[in-house]
Amino acid sequence: MGLSFSIEVWGEYACFSRPEMKVERVSYDVMTPSAARGLLEAIYWHPGMRWIIDSIRVCNPIRFTNIRRNEITDTISSAKVLKAMNSNDLSSLYIVPKGDNVAQRATMALRDVRYIIDAHFEMTDKATADDNEGKFCDIIKRRLNKGQTYHQPCFGTREFIANFKPCEAIPECPDELKGEKDLGFMLLDMDYSNKEDIKPIFFRAVLNDGVLSVPATESEVTVR
Repeated sequence: MGLSFSIEVWGEYACFSRPEMKVERVSYDVMTPSAARGLLEAIYWHPGMRWIIDSIRVCNPIRFTNIRRNEITDTISSAKVLKAMNSNDLSSLYIVPKGDNVAQRATMALRDVRYIIDAHFEMTDKATADDNEGKFCDIIKRRLNKGQTYHQPCFGTREFIANFKPCEAIPECPDELKGEKDLGFMLLDMDYSNKEDIKPIFFRAVLNDGVLSVPATESEVTVR
């Protein structure tokens, strides 16, 4: 197992969408393990390693807010993307808002969020002879300290920007989060073992004094 890292992340808004909500976006109460892994991969990703989320500490009280906005319902076709790639001309990769492709949607988002993500990494079979745990640890530490990313880390959706830094001290648990709080079933990850039948994996999420312990993927039951 690679060295463990504690990363403090915070932002103005967050939305970790519940998959059972089909039209309007409604966030889980706290960051999901898959969202935490995606955030860390924005800081550093390599095919020779894989991030494993151990726990997520909720540092601020859980507060929701409702955001209503206009969204484009159209998508850019894969044929247009392929054409742009082959011609090296990106001028056609846009969508013009019109009356029939704009819909108003509501988002039940979290506000003023702050978490501490405890995670480690494991080597994968994609690692080369030049790859090793020490090398990856040094790169991750350097990128965390310098604030380097491959793309802007976010909280669930691109517009909700996530700030990050190495965790220097564990804050006190908010009074309202002390004790045990059952959050119900939460998305843990997606099972890609069969690419013809990708399945979601859920787990029973429980906060203990503000800390969400993340189980190993293999220990959970796949729910279709």
